[in-house]
Amino acid sequence: MIKFIRFFSSDMGIDLGTANTCVYVSGKGVVLMEPSIVTINSETKEVVAVGNEAKRMLGKTPANIVAMKPMKDGVIADFEACGAMLKYFISRAKTPKHRFVLPPRIIIAVPSGITSVERRAVRDTALKAGARQVHLVEEPMAAAIGVGLPVSEPRGSFILDIGGGTTEMAVISLGGIVLTKSLRVAGNEMDEAIIDYMKKKYNLLIGERTAEEIKINIGSAFPLEEELTMDVNGRSLVEGLPKMVKITSEEIREALKDTLSQIVNAIRNILEETPPELASDLIENGLTIAGGGALLRGIDKLISQETKLPVVLADDPLSAVVRGTGKMLEESRYLKEFPQE
Repeated sequence: MIKFIRFFSSDMGIDLGTANTCVYVSGKGVVLMEPSIVTINSETKEVVAVGNEAKRMLGKTPANIVAMKPMKDGVIADFEACGAMLKYFISRAKTPKHRFVLPPRIIIAVPSGITSVERRAVRDTALKAGARQVHLVEEPMAAAIGVGLPVSEPRGSFILDIGGGTTEMAVISLGGIVLTKSLRVAGNEMDEAIIDYMKKKYNLLIGERTAEEIKINIGSAFPLEEELTMDVNGRSLVEGLPKMVKITSEEIREALKDTLSQIVNAIRNILEETPPELASDLIENGLTIAGGGALLRGIDKLISQETKLPVVLADDPLSAVVRGTGKMLEESRYLKEFPQE
C-alpha cells in the first residue's frame, strides 16, 4: 500500500531558506535551487515572477511591481508571498505523472531557534501550498544527515550551517541534538556589512545584488595567498552620479570582520558547554561546515585557528540541508524520529 501511494505521489524535502529554496523529490534527488524571492504587482496583488526570474528584477522594478523576500532570518515574514512561492516551487518540482494525483508529503527544514508559533506558520503555509502531510526537522540535523555525519552513533559530531538568514550550529550524538544555537547573523548580514563599508569608506551606495557579488568574487575570512581586486559600480553619495571604485579582498575581509567574529564567538560558546566525553570526540572528528557561508574563502582556516579543531568543508554545501531532508524521505526510520507536526 505504501509503495502504491508513493507511486502516485512525489514526496519532497524542502530547504526553505532566507536566500535560496531547494527542493528534493523522492527518487530524483535535488531538482530545484532558486532564490527565495517573489515579485508582486501591488495593484492587482498578482504574482509576477518567482525565483531566478524575480531575482533579475531586484532593484529594477517600476513603482507598481514589488520585489520581496518572503523569508527573514529563517522564518516567514510575508505569509501570502511565501505561500505563492511554495506553491510555485512545488508545482515546478512535480513530474508529469504526479501532477493530477496525490498531493506530496513534505519534509521542511526549519531553524532550530524558531518558536512554536513560527513552526505552525511554516506547517500551515505548506499545507495551503498543496502538501498532504508536513514534517518539520531542525536545519542542523538535516545538514548533518545530508553531509553524512554519523548522527545515530554514540559519538559527538559538530555541524555548522551558515545560510542566508541564520547560522545554525549543533553538537549531535545518538540521533539527537545535544546542544544547539541559532544565530540570526549569516550571509545577509555579510552583504549589509559590505554595503555599510562602501558607504563609509567610499561614499558609494551599492545594492544587495552588488554586495553579494563582491562577497562571492573577492570575499574572504582569512588572508589569501594572492589577494584579489574588483571594480565596483554604484552611486556617489556626494555627487549623486554613477561612480566606479576598485576594491581589494583585504578591504572586504575588514568589512566582514565583526560579522564573522559573532559566528566564531557562538561556536566557542557551544564548545564551552559541550560535555567532556563529546568534546573529546570533536578533537578527533572536528567540525563540518555546510550552507552557502562555507563557500567564503578561508572560513575553514579562520574557524580552525580560533577553535583549535580540525574543520571540514562539506561537499556541495549549498544543498546539504535539502539532501538531508531527502535522506529522511528515503529512509523511513527518520520519520519515526521526527513525527508529523
